Amino acid sequence: MVRLTDHCHIVRNDEILNSEPIIKGTRTPVRAIVEMWRIGVSPEEIPQRLPHLTLSQVFDALSYYLDYHAEINEYIERNRIPDELIDPRVRNV
Repeated sequence: MVRLTDHCHIVRNDEILNSEPIIKGTRTPVRAIVEMWRIGVSPEEIPQRLPHLTLSQVFDALSYYLDYHAEINEYIERNRIPDELIDPRVRNV
């Protein structure tokens, strides 16, 4: 079941990522946008790297994060790859 949120481009779908907030019409989680933004990718650059997204969707995802940062931070931490599992050759890339 797809559930709308108070953000026009963000939904929850029981069949995608256990209802984690995603961009409507995609399988892209809000956390993916936030993580790119956190490492210094500007919002305007994100659609160049994820061409299935529009700039409006990116800004709505960031707006959702600002409204629900604790929830999204929890998803980010839950999906973090432990350092010991990262190959040392790519750890600092």
